[in-house]
Amino acid sequence: MSGRSAPDGSVTAPDRTPSPRADVCVVGAGPAGSLVAAELSAAGYDVVVLDAGPRFDPDDRPDRMERHLRPGDERPIWGMGGERDAYSSSGERFYPLNAARVKGVGGSTLHWQGMVMRLHEQDFELDSSVGLGSDWPLDYADLRPYYAAAERELRVSGASDNPFAPPRERPHPLPAFPPSYSDSLFAEACETLEIATHSVPNARNSEPVDGESACVGYGTCKPVCPSGAKYDATRHVERAEAEGARVLDRVPVQRLEHDGAGDRVTAAVYATPDGEEYRQEAREFVVAAGGVETPRLLLLSASDRYPDGLANSSGAVGRYFMDHLFAGVGGTLPEPTRQKHVGFNTTESHQFYDRPDDSRTAIKLEFLNYAGPAPADVALGADVFGDELLDRIRGRYGNRIAMGALVEQLPRAENRVRLDPSRTDDHGNPVPDVVWSLDDPTRRTIERANEIQRAVLTEMGADVEWTVGPENTGPAYHHMGTTRMGTDPETSVVNPRLRTHDLSNLTLAGSSVFVTGGAMNPTLTIAALALKAADHVSDRL
Repeated sequence: MSGRSAPDGSVTAPDRTPSPRADVCVVGAGPAGSLVAAELSAAGYDVVVLDAGPRFDPDDRPDRMERHLRPGDERPIWGMGGERDAYSSSGERFYPLNAARVKGVGGSTLHWQGMVMRLHEQDFELDSSVGLGSDWPLDYADLRPYYAAAERELRVSGASDNPFAPPRERPHPLPAFPPSYSDSLFAEACETLEIATHSVPNARNSEPVDGESACVGYGTCKPVCPSGAKYDATRHVERAEAEGARVLDRVPVQRLEHDGAGDRVTAAVYATPDGEEYRQEAREFVVAAGGVETPRLLLLSASDRYPDGLANSSGAVGRYFMDHLFAGVGGTLPEPTRQKHVGFNTTESHQFYDRPDDSRTAIKLEFLNYAGPAPADVALGADVFGDELLDRIRGRYGNRIAMGALVEQLPRAENRVRLDPSRTDDHGNPVPDVVWSLDDPTRRTIERANEIQRAVLTEMGADVEWTVGPENTGPAYHHMGTTRMGTDPETSVVNPRLRTHDLSNLTLAGSSVFVTGGAMNPTLTIAALALKAADHVSDRL
């Protein structure tokens, strides 16, 4: 809760003491936590939300954009770094965790790109369908009404032009963004190669709505949207507060405590900036701290009853960590391509997504609108002036072209988030250690994506200059799978109602419950599952 103005005009310190009565305590104010809080507070329940990071002033966003665009200022746009955000990465591949997240009210939606699509039907039944990964304990039909509700909550702009997408019940809330100029350059080559293309659903306003601006094309969607046209979770934080919820910032939860029988969580113990430690009691607890901090908190909450961590009788807490891998090919064309006019993708292809067999994992092809440097990037990095500088800008800007792809990573127990006792955060707690590697099927799928991308650019007559393939790939920063959902308490952490098997009043919301990750950006599924979780918590209350 933000500070209040006193009669003399000064600002009092925010009240971070516990609520004496709470029906629900939510840990995390990102998209999952804020949606749960908004839904439950609107239903009349007393809700307290605890977030580890600060509350950011929306009026500062133009300044954050300027810092992002100007060279020389190395401060993280959203303040990540230092002991608070310390982590380890001891796996085969280094995982750049702090590039992937924002700690603060709104969570990582403050810097996401904003693409939102539903998982395909096959994603929920991967094992039974093609013999890969594992099946979810629910199917697409179970989540379909929640997907529709999530699209309304996020005000998704889209069109029903994707022949590979799962069935829908109604159009998207807002019309799709039109194809960009560079999309039109890809179109002819894709038609020749018989690659179907379609629009991209985006969680940003394609037209003004509820007093909010339509997207004005600043092109800095990641890391910051100054106009407010792109969705971020502060929308639902504000809605929850309007319904009476308390949202406390800068209160990292240190551990969860349970009763003597080990059946119920009794309190979330959190620290405040002034060094105090408090216990927030509640009837129900929802942990929505992301695919890394959620399992970390459960592991930090080990007790005599649960020596391996809370809700971890299966041993699955922290395991099956997944991310999407990036594959890309880019180069130049002997004509203008008009890059950097749009900061997000407007055309994709899901043609290479679903599989009739186990020959490869899923690929989501992307046609990028932000290839190469912007004119300002060229100018600010140049050591020449006048006509020579103008020639350099003309030579390096405006003729770039590129394709990207998200590639599915199958769940493997050895990919995990665990505690690193050799390194601690600013409260003396072991930091998360991300253990991450690639398997051969994922490598082969990245190679397949590169083959398709090169074929398209070659058909366009592009001079291919770079490739991101298996050896230099990196994550898409989609943390999934570390508290997986299932019906068997011996192999999973939560049941299909998102409640932990071990504790009757502890719900986990977010991508950590994913069983498989497909190749789709996860936020719409996160939102759909959060709405589902809110319904089940309400039923118990």
